[in-house]
Amino acid sequence: MISLFFYTLASNLKTSIMKLLLLLLVFPIICFGQNVNIPDALFKAYLVGNKAINTNGDRKIQVSEARNFNGEIDCAKMNISNLIGLEAFTALTKLWCKDNQLTSLDVSKNTALTDLNCSSNQLTSMDVSKNSALTKLWCQDNPLKSLNVSGASALTELTCYRNHGGNQLTSLDVSKNTALIYLWCGGHQLTSLDVSKNTALTELYCFNNQLTSLDVSKNTALTDLDCDNNKLASLDVSKNTALTKLGCWNNKLTSLDVSKNIDLTGLGCGINQLTSLDVSKNTALTSLNCDRNLLQNLDISKNTALTELYCFNNQLTSLDVSNNTALTDLDCGRNQLTSLDVSKNTAFTELWCTDNQLTSLDVSNNTALTTLFCRKNQLTSLDVSKNTALRAMSCSQNQLISLNISGATALTDLDCWGNQLTSLDLSKNAALTNLGCAGNQLTSLDVSKNTTLTNLACFSNQLISLDVSKNIALTDLNCGKNQLTSLDISNNTALTYLICGDNQYDCDALKSKYGIKNLNRF
Repeated sequence: MISLFFYTLASNLKTSIMKLLLLLLVFPIICFGQNVNIPDALFKAYLVGNKAINTNGDRKIQVSEARNFNGEIDCAKMNISNLIGLEAFTALTKLWCKDNQLTSLDVSKNTALTDLNCSSNQLTSMDVSKNSALTKLWCQDNPLKSLNVSGASALTELTCYRNHGGNQLTSLDVSKNTALIYLWCGGHQLTSLDVSKNTALTELYCFNNQLTSLDVSKNTALTDLDCDNNKLASLDVSKNTALTKLGCWNNKLTSLDVSKNIDLTGLGCGINQLTSLDVSKNTALTSLNCDRNLLQNLDISKNTALTELYCFNNQLTSLDVSNNTALTDLDCGRNQLTSLDVSKNTAFTELWCTDNQLTSLDVSNNTALTTLFCRKNQLTSLDVSKNTALRAMSCSQNQLISLNISGATALTDLDCWGNQLTSLDLSKNAALTNLGCAGNQLTSLDVSKNTTLTNLACFSNQLISLDVSKNIALTDLNCGKNQLTSLDISNNTALTYLICGDNQYDCDALKSKYGIKNLNRF
């Protein structure tokens, strides 16, 4: 019995010693050498190559190294497919993993995170409900179908907008994110958005959604509001007196009151159903876009700071811009204007007044003009001889008998087709690259000084001869439907497209001789 006792004691002692030795052997590995599992080779290579993380300089990341790191991981644009192993970095404060191939991202263990940028990946869901320290989240351009930010109570910036077919959110709850200052959630399929609890908001961009209503009455700190391209039938911004920029383009608004928004510098309310718009109180406005509405009048006499005005496609019969001497860009096309006085607008660089009923247009004082589009009016004459900065002009489909472009030496693009011109002097316009003078009554056309011409359309005139031997840069030539008896294109080796039919010679033979392809544009 005694022998058996000592035998058992010895056996147990031996087992205990073996366990102790094994524990002593493994203990250093457990405590000092346990490695983080990082299956993505590219992510691992980044971490191993980061000396602030890989402090011992080996080829692995130990758990202790991950836990001790409280800095920033920036692994953007590295073609990484997953971030498994990130959970070990419990003290991580900033993560930049945008522009990769991530399909999932778990940051539930990274509770110290303050900044997270995971934009431009393939994420379908995003959950930061455990990240109470998070202040900035950028997750735009992902195919997101769900986004949980309920626990991110410190969040001040949330950018989750859709761009180029990215996110697909149908709902977004920001009721717990009372610290939000910036919210960019455009480009989704949101039918509703409650921002009543986000009283600190200064910027709200909810464009390109399906919103039928939007209440911003509690967001009195708002300076920027963009709700373009939704389905809003009404919008009350009377409480948003700090607004400087308002975009409500392409909705279903029949009225818009901005009388309380006296700090507005930019207003875009185009493509709605507005019949009137009062901007008399908005004297700080520099940009006004109210195109494609039903406006019959527009008083901008008080808006002397305006530099850009886009009011095209309305029902305006008159427009007074005499007080708007700071204007550089004006587009009042597609209205019913019979007259337009721009003599006081010497800062003009672009003027678009197409599709009106103008019988005259004096731009002699607008010497800074670079672009003039006045096509589809009833002009009989046009003089741009003093517009030396003019580079592009379209005056087609008027009733022009005379056109003076002698001083427009910077002109590169001229479109004057569909008029009644019998002559056209291009001798001073050596910079021309594109010329469209078709559909006039020209009997001759001298383009010998226009050696930079690449496109020439002079069809449907009464030309008897045409010399393009000096125009060696020509790639496109349409001189059909004239009375030409011959056409020499032997020097025009750059010519790719030629239309020369309905003249007094064999056009097909000419094209065949020089191997030129025919592009039928009619």
